[in-house]
Formats: sequence, C-alpha cells, structure tokens
Amino acid sequence: MEQDYLREFYEIHDEDDRLTSRHGMVEYLTTMRYVEKYLKPDSRILEIGAATGRYSHALARKGYAVDAVELLGHNIEVFQQNTLPGEPVSVRQGNALDLSGFGDNTYDITLLLGPMYHLYTVEEQKKALTEALRVTRPGGVVFAAYCGSDATAIQFCFGKGMLKDPRYQALVDPETFKLASTPAEVFALHRREDIDALMEGLPAERLHFVGTDMATGYMAQTIDGMDRELYGWYLRYHFATCERPDLVGASNHYLDVFRKL
Repeated sequence: MEQDYLREFYEIHDEDDRLTSRHGMVEYLTTMRYVEKYLKPDSRILEIGAATGRYSHALARKGYAVDAVELLGHNIEVFQQNTLPGEPVSVRQGNALDLSGFGDNTYDITLLLGPMYHLYTVEEQKKALTEALRVTRPGGVVFAAYCGSDATAIQFCFGKGMLKDPRYQALVDPETFKLASTPAEVFALHRREDIDALMEGLPAERLHFVGTDMATGYMAQTIDGMDRELYGWYLRYHFATCERPDLVGASNHYLDVFRKL
C-alpha cells in the first residue's frame, strides 16, 4: 500500500532525472560499475524498489532478464513509459517487506537501491534485507543502498542552518550528532555501524562497502561545470577512493555489496 508522504515526494521530485546530471551520474556510474563486476551472461536480476527503472532499463538493454518491484503507482507509470519494445523487463507493484510473489533462491543479482531510504525501524530494515536474501540464489550478490547520516548533518544541519530549527534539533543526538529521521523527513539515515548491526546474523558475506558519491554532494556545481577531461579525472579519483574507510563515511549514499552464503 502506498504511503502518502512517499507518493507526494516522488510526484514532486523528478526521480527519473535525478541521476542524469553530471554530478548525479557519479552515483549511477559507481553503482553500475559494481553491479557489472558480478554479472554473468545468463544472470537473472531482481530490482526491489525500482522507482522509474533507471537501473532496470539499463541492465535489460544490455540483454539481462530483469524483474522489478515498485511501491508507487506514479513511478510504475514512468517505468512503463520508458520501456522499449522487446525489452526483457517486467514491473509489478509490491513492497520490499513482502516479496511473497517471488520464489526462494531465484535471482543471481538482487538490487535493493531504494527501499532502505524509506524504512525507519530496525525491524523493517532487517525484514527488507532478509527478503532480498531469500529470493537470491546461494552465491548470488545483493546490492543495498543507504543514505548517509553525516553528509546530511554537514550539508543540511550546518550548510543550510537547519539545526537552528527546534524541529530538527529534536532529531540530533547532541553528543554524537547522529541523526534520526521519520516519514516527515522522508529519508532514513545511517552510519556504517548501523548497517553493520543490521547485517549481523544474516547469511551473507560483505564484498564491498562503497561511498557512491563521496565528495560529489559537496561540490555538485563545480562538477557540473567541469569539462570532459577534468570530469574524467574526477571519476578516476572517485573510483580510486570510494571504498576508503577514512573517507566513505562522508558520502551522501552508501552501497553495501554482499554475497548470499
């Protein structure tokens, strides 16, 4: 069932266009770079929370069979409008917390690139991870994306001065500056230790923990203004550093890549 706050957010914000700007492409290119490491010619792919299908369509157009699940009807309409004739992709409405329409041990690659942004309790977050693992074959690889807490603190609490608002002060731990969030703020926020705790006890081994945009969120206008040569150098720098433990915590978005045992 659609949540009103999500429907309202995604009807206003152009999710289909979010990853097409030069700075937005950094997150997209990084995610695809890691997905492509684990693709095989006959890989079956499931994208959970596919939004408008940016990743599903890209992979289907490379010849992979892709099934997609999306909660919001608006996003499904855009997804279907973007589907090319003969494209090996399907989409249905569904919830990351209940994938009962999909069998156990079915997919080689499972993408969970959106739902963890909008699940606010540990119970829901663990349920989404458990369901993603259930439908993935042993040895298959799951890609789970998260929003970073510290990048939000830097850019919004201080960069935009929102910490002066009592409503937002209530969401900040004054000792650690870890941020809480609710549906009113739309996005659930994490630090790496939160994600590590979620993964404890699950039948999985981590392959990569990646900052998919790293410094990009702090210099978006600069990146959009780069010429082709400098942008190419920036991408090389980003790819070389996006798993560095001393830097990854400042990323706006994380990608946790793990194999099902």
